[in-house]
Amino acid sequence: MSASGTAGAVRADFKPVLWTSGDWNAFFGFGTNILVNMLVLTGLLRFVLKMPDSLVFGRILPALGLMMCLSTFYYAFLAYRLALKTGRTDVCALPSGVSVPHMFIVTFVIMLPITLKTGDPMKGWSAGLVWVFFQSFILMIGGFVAPYIRQITPRAALLGTLAGVSITFISMRPALEMYMTPQIGLVCFAIILVSWFGGVKYPKGLPAGLVAIAAGMVIGWGSNLFGLGLGGLSLKGVGDAFANFGFSVPVPAFNTVFSGFEYLGVILVTAIPFGIYDLVEAMDNVESAEAAGDEYPTTRVLTADGVVSLIGCLMGNPFINAVYIGHPGWKAMGGRIGYSAATGLMVILLSWLGIISVLLALVPVVAISPILLYIGMLIGAQAFQTTPVKHAPAIVLAFTPHLAAWAKLQIDTMLASTLTAAQAVGGMAPDKAVAVKTAAIAALPQQGVLYHGLEVMGGGSILAGLVLGAIGVFVIERDFAKASAFALAGAVMTYFGFMHGEAVGVGGGLGVTPAVALAYAVVAAGLFWLSKVGASAHYVSHPEMPVAAPAE
Repeated sequence: MSASGTAGAVRADFKPVLWTSGDWNAFFGFGTNILVNMLVLTGLLRFVLKMPDSLVFGRILPALGLMMCLSTFYYAFLAYRLALKTGRTDVCALPSGVSVPHMFIVTFVIMLPITLKTGDPMKGWSAGLVWVFFQSFILMIGGFVAPYIRQITPRAALLGTLAGVSITFISMRPALEMYMTPQIGLVCFAIILVSWFGGVKYPKGLPAGLVAIAAGMVIGWGSNLFGLGLGGLSLKGVGDAFANFGFSVPVPAFNTVFSGFEYLGVILVTAIPFGIYDLVEAMDNVESAEAAGDEYPTTRVLTADGVVSLIGCLMGNPFINAVYIGHPGWKAMGGRIGYSAATGLMVILLSWLGIISVLLALVPVVAISPILLYIGMLIGAQAFQTTPVKHAPAIVLAFTPHLAAWAKLQIDTMLASTLTAAQAVGGMAPDKAVAVKTAAIAALPQQGVLYHGLEVMGGGSILAGLVLGAIGVFVIERDFAKASAFALAGAVMTYFGFMHGEAVGVGGGLGVTPAVALAYAVVAAGLFWLSKVGASAHYVSHPEMPVAAPAE
């Protein structure tokens, strides 16, 4: 980790540089990441929730733009303060934006069911605002607890569970998209790979991200000349996209927020566990930034996410803000302070002028996918590079809940799509859908697919990965008392459904997944016994297991 420096060593006339040449790279990379997320979000609102364009482009996106602009400006300010304090010129601002996992959760778990039940997308929007309202306060309160959790949790556990997220939910989709249209995806990936990993410089100092996007556009539009249609681009699509041009600013939505409290029971079931998810994810990302040399205060980060999310909610945005995975990646490509603020300005232009759909019509999404894969690669690598080598097994252990959660999501999506298709072609009565889904899941073990295992292990994956990773680290270090404490924490969180369960509660009085909670408790007791009886008397070395000295 690079030295943070001290205020006493800073020159009196030192002023941090607000923009460097590397900020162009980071801006095009991070900006396209944000653009992709906004495009996906817009698609969910318009085509899944069937919200009218007047609501999407006139109310929700302007509020979202305001929230994200406040967030990116604030993190640029924090980076400026850190650079001024330490006298360093390599300080990189934390990336932030709409929380991608929450984007899907609030859409499919909160807004869509209520929209379908009431037949009114406005009701779904209202419920989504209430969900963010509670999430915001959980973040603000949790900001004062999170630093203590960071102090007692080993880095390998924090970065291991983060790497699990990056490998599954960050890397896999763009990787698959690349191979669905390899003529664009692999070419753009190679352009990025040789520059950001290989150090190749492009003419005139052009950012690799911009070169990749330009190459993707040339291939996509050029393929239309031969009738190939790579990337799905067309002049008709561009013309249709201009229909959403206009100018809209955020308007307060207080009444809409408070009218959604009638759905409070449904909302709290997911708001509480995902609020905890936010705390852990933010801690992981702050830890990741510190490992890359930039130490930011956890409390300020979490409370800032809570405050800007609350502002966005009250203005009509049903999506929460979060510090993003990827700080080391943007820093490695030269990002410093300016790229964050520039991204905030870009978001304002995109959301207040209604031009997101135009960009989607001009740029093939597959040209952007390699940038997201690059970020996932860096985050996965960082977990191993900035922790002791002997902790590597614990990092892999922290991956496993995320692999389970990702696999379960693929199965659930496939089943839902199959049932919808069966009903559409008249092959199944609508009232049989639940029974058919239940029968299909029950038959999966016979095909070697342990769906229930995926469901249990993948529940609350970011917390489960952290707990398992911490237990692994402390067992490797033979600090069995601390390993026992984390196993006990796992038992408690599992009992109440924050891990390995589908809902918050205590089930029939025995917990949401009582067998798993009991197993964690037994493990905790056994580890505690080892810590008391003197584990050295029972220690057996394994010479085939290489043990390296801790990383500096």
